Amino acid sequence: MSLSPAEIWDRLRQRARQVLPEQTYRTWLEPTDAIVVEGDTLMVGAPDQFSADWNESKHADLLATFAPVALGHPMKVRFKVNEERAGRVQMDMFVAPPPAPIVAPPTKQQSRISTPLNPLYTFDQFVIGKSNDVAAAAAQAAAQAPGKVYNPLFIYGETGLGKTHLMQGIAHEQLRRNPALRIAYVGTEQFTNEFISAIQTGQMGDFRRRFREIDLLLVDDVQFLKGKESTQEEFFHTFNAIYEAGRQIVLTSDRPPKEIPGLESRLISRFEWGMVANVDSPDLEHRIAILKKKASVDHLELTIPDEVIEFIAQHVKSSVRELEGSIIKLLAYASFKHREISVDLAREALRDKLRGANTSDFPDVPPTTITVATIQQVVAREWGVTPDGLRSKTRTKQLTTPRQVAMYLCRELLALQLVEIGNAFGGRDHSTVIHSLERVAEDMAGEAGFTERVLKVRGMLETLRTTGQLGT
Repeated sequence: MSLSPAEIWDRLRQRARQVLPEQTYRTWLEPTDAIVVEGDTLMVGAPDQFSADWNESKHADLLATFAPVALGHPMKVRFKVNEERAGRVQMDMFVAPPPAPIVAPPTKQQSRISTPLNPLYTFDQFVIGKSNDVAAAAAQAAAQAPGKVYNPLFIYGETGLGKTHLMQGIAHEQLRRNPALRIAYVGTEQFTNEFISAIQTGQMGDFRRRFREIDLLLVDDVQFLKGKESTQEEFFHTFNAIYEAGRQIVLTSDRPPKEIPGLESRLISRFEWGMVANVDSPDLEHRIAILKKKASVDHLELTIPDEVIEFIAQHVKSSVRELEGSIIKLLAYASFKHREISVDLAREALRDKLRGANTSDFPDVPPTTITVATIQQVVAREWGVTPDGLRSKTRTKQLTTPRQVAMYLCRELLALQLVEIGNAFGGRDHSTVIHSLERVAEDMAGEAGFTERVLKVRGMLETLRTTGQLGT
């Protein structure tokens, strides 16, 4: 399939929109247009020279990292001034900030307390199997008859198995039916932070109106309500107001309501009023179907052979996110090595993930001899900080970078769940861990010195894993 420059740019730009702040995307990438493909390089037109230079230095390398997945092959991105705009006066970014987007008068559709929905998290992109069929059916029923069946809908399961996908699928379906829907999609941490801010600023009335006068409440990771008595009190009344108004509530957690420690009994009771559905780990056939769906969505059917998909499905079992991450890593590895994708290449590219599998499957792979504490110790020594600092709540630059690197290496070398990583670093929530992983991957794509440093630490840990002795 041959894509036009505009189609190529649209795919890359949509990937960027998922990881960049919305204001950054709208200011720098939205005003650009694809010009032409020259060999393995996409030329993109910017409105003026400053925009071209800024995008070239800040976004070109990041966009190139999306190409193997979005396009099925590597592609460089370069920016230059559009010919027809070259005569325009260059915008003086040093005198004034970029113009704010024109905001229309508030409407019900804009009245949302919501982090952005992932455009891929729709029902038609969700692969149903024995491990999630009940939860998927309940989610679709809740979307078709909000507030009438399965209210609240409580979905629980391990990290990375599709709970958030189903939750957002409900939002997408209801928005398709009613674009003016008032929606709140928040994590427990965001709800808590907004609640605290409202108390500090004396705006509790506004806070309650915003959360209680909505049509659809989606709350991720309610297990983090544990121990927060005042937040639980406020959430209890918010829940009651929405439920009694006949509006839909959807909640996710890593465990069923009764197993959440420190959760008030009255909240447990309400969470069980509707439907409690489990999302479990997919079996082999389901994992193969998920990978084939991923390949189809990203137009990689001709790039990844079936035997490679089956190989990955047999040995990567922890989560759907881990499966999809394996595909991304394999594509990037094949691109860097300039090799065709094969089972041998997959075994080479995914050796770290395979080490986390059953050792009987890989008798040639030595057992893991490193732990989270080992990774924290080695990273801390490289960056000149302490392991306790990495586990602390302190957010200084001196600690943030090595903490993110340590989280990244825990994921890469030990294949830990996001919740496990967060708990090992001071009880941070999974969204913080995801941000850390993405930040390290982004910095490694754009900073050679940083990449070299991370690979140095990784090499030391690999030496420890195979020899039991820490390299220098």
